Amino acid sequence: MDTKALLKKVRKIEIKTKRLSNNIFGGEYHSTFKGRGMTFSEVRQYQFGDDVRAIDWNVTARCNSPYIKVFEEERELTLMLLIDISGSEFFGSQSQTKREVITEISATLAFSALQNNDKVGMIMFSGNIELYIPPKKGRSHVLRIIRELLEFEPANISTDIGGSLAFLSSILKKKAIAFLLSDFIDSSYEKTLKIAAKKHDLTGIRIYDKLETSIPKMGLVPMIDSERKGLSWIDTDSGSIRESYSSEYIKNAENFSMLFKKNGAGSISCEVSESYVKKLLGYFKNRTR
Repeated sequence: MDTKALLKKVRKIEIKTKRLSNNIFGGEYHSTFKGRGMTFSEVRQYQFGDDVRAIDWNVTARCNSPYIKVFEEERELTLMLLIDISGSEFFGSQSQTKREVITEISATLAFSALQNNDKVGMIMFSGNIELYIPPKKGRSHVLRIIRELLEFEPANISTDIGGSLAFLSSILKKKAIAFLLSDFIDSSYEKTLKIAAKKHDLTGIRIYDKLETSIPKMGLVPMIDSERKGLSWIDTDSGSIRESYSSEYIKNAENFSMLFKKNGAGSISCEVSESYVKKLLGYFKNRTR
């Protein structure tokens, strides 16, 4: 992609996702992810309805009038985006690929964090850690993240979700908000998920394509494994093959939901043609109840 085309695409993503974060997600993001605690702001005179537990007795005694301590939420947080860019993310039978949807969701979350003056960082992974962008504030930083989401080409096509979670735990010492976006076609990440979920506020967002859930009858068709580069001819008229295909999808989807729930992490599943806006809003609202 040439520079002019890339900048045009970045701008298009920015306009769409920034509008969503400003008009829809900003308040939900703020209320869902709280700051690290409360910091002292000032002392003011007691007013009817104030919590008596906040009275500053030293100042009250000196002034012979009740005063209370005022605290503010320490808002600054760190948002980490863990982005799967393995071979399977480039698949799409609808109008968008899984990676394109992941890019839009990531940009929306990043602008929501920016609106709340939080730092944003990103880990892009395949079978290896492909790129790490340390957390930082600012619009130009978020735009760099979007450029990488659009343009970065992985050196590896396999998937190692566990490796990305282990890397997250090793680089961040303080608690962060972490969103892991993947199709979760992997099964060996339980151990590192448990560690990361204890340390961070972790949410998994599973993006999948409708054609991955079941395979229609199409006769003998060639299929390419996007993470192994192997081509096989598959008889899609075979009931046992179609059943095996669907069973594998269900196993991965159920494993994802079970592991995230078991370890106290949040989870969202969204099909490529579904509205990720509704999915995210529903998730944020359920968390604040």
